[in-house]
Amino acid sequence: MFILSPETITWPVWVLMGIFCIAFAIQLFYYLYFFVSVWVVSNKEKKRKVTNKNLPPISVIICAKNESQNLSNFLPSILNQQYPNYEVIVVNDGSTDESEEVLLDFKKEYPHLYHTYVPQNTKIMSPKKLALTVGIKAAKHDYLLFTDADCQPVSENWILHMTEKFTANTDFVLGYGAYEQKKGLLSHLISYDSFFIALQYLGFAYKGKPYMGVGRNMAYRKQLFFDMRGFASILHLQSGDDDLFVNKAANKYNTQIVVNPESITVSGTKECFKDWFLQKERHLSTAAYYKNESKYLIGVEVLSRGLFYVSLIALSIYAPLLIVLATALLFLLRYGMQCIIINVSAKKLNERRFYLSILFFDMLLPLISLLILTTNKLSKKSKYQWK
Repeated sequence: MFILSPETITWPVWVLMGIFCIAFAIQLFYYLYFFVSVWVVSNKEKKRKVTNKNLPPISVIICAKNESQNLSNFLPSILNQQYPNYEVIVVNDGSTDESEEVLLDFKKEYPHLYHTYVPQNTKIMSPKKLALTVGIKAAKHDYLLFTDADCQPVSENWILHMTEKFTANTDFVLGYGAYEQKKGLLSHLISYDSFFIALQYLGFAYKGKPYMGVGRNMAYRKQLFFDMRGFASILHLQSGDDDLFVNKAANKYNTQIVVNPESITVSGTKECFKDWFLQKERHLSTAAYYKNESKYLIGVEVLSRGLFYVSLIALSIYAPLLIVLATALLFLLRYGMQCIIINVSAKKLNERRFYLSILFFDMLLPLISLLILTTNKLSKKSKYQWK
C-alpha cells in the first residue's frame, strides 16, 4: 500500500511533482538569497556607531497638496531632527486649504524651513513630478532626502541614518516607509503588503539588483537628477516619480539600503479597502515600464509562488499518500522558513509580526495584483491622481 514505484504514479502526478519541486526550490532561493537581506544588513550594522560628524548638508523635500492638518502634525518631527546642516523644503502644490498659513507660522520658528509652490490648476499629466522638480531646483544642497506630508520619522536621527550611507560612489539611498499599525484585517494586510515589498526591493538592491524605492523614504543626489534629465522620460505617466526613477538610474554600484530602526518613516494607513485598492492600483500602474530584468525577477517569484500552491493542492488531491506527506513536509519547511525570515526582519524594522496570516496574505496579494494588472490592461482611461 505504501510502496511506490514508477508504475504506481501516473504521468500527471509526475508533472505536478516536478512543478512543485522546482517552485519550492525557487522560493527557497528567493528567501535565502534576497529576502533575508534586511536581517543580514541589520546584523552587520548592529555594532557600528553612527555620528553626525563630517556628514554632508542635505535638503529634505516634501510635496503637499491640501495637507494642512498633516503638516501641522508631522512637520515638527522633521524640523527638529538632530542633524547639523539641513534645510526642509515644502512645495505647496496648489493647495486650497490652510497649508500656506501653516507653513508661514512654522517659518517664524524654524529658519531652516523654506517653501515654494505650484500654482493652482496647473495643467500637467503628473502634478507631483512637477512639484518635486520645483523642490529639487529650489534645494541648496546636492544630497536630497524625500518623504511625504503624511509621513512622520520615528526618530530624531532619521536624517542622520539616511545620509550616512552616502559615499563618493553612492547616488541612491533606499529606506523603509512603514504604515501605522492598527487593529483589523485591512491594517494587517496593508502592513504585510508594504513590508513584503520592502523585503523585496531592499533585498534586490542589496544583492545588486535595485529596481524601486518609495517616495516616503528615499534619498538621491541632485546632480544625478539633472544628469538623468529629471522625470522627462516618464512625464506621460501620472506615477513613477519614485520607483521608475530608481528603476532607470539605480545600479549595483550606486545604491545603498538603510535598515536601522531609527531610519523609518510611518504613514497613516487607509481606513477602507476601496481606498487601499485604489492606492495599490496607482502603485502597480508603473510595473509595465520596469526594466526587463526587474520584471523577470519579480515575475519569477510570483509565478513560482502561484505554482507552488496550485501544485500543492493538486498533489494533495491526486497523489498517493506518501507523496502527499512529502509535499506537506516541504510546505511546512517553506512556511517555517517564511515565519523566521519575515518575523526576524519585521523585528529589525519595528514592524508587527505575522504568523498564520502569512499563508493567507501570501496567496491573496498576488491575486489582487493580478486582478489590478488585468483591469489596468483592459482599461485605457487613466484614473489616478496625485491628490
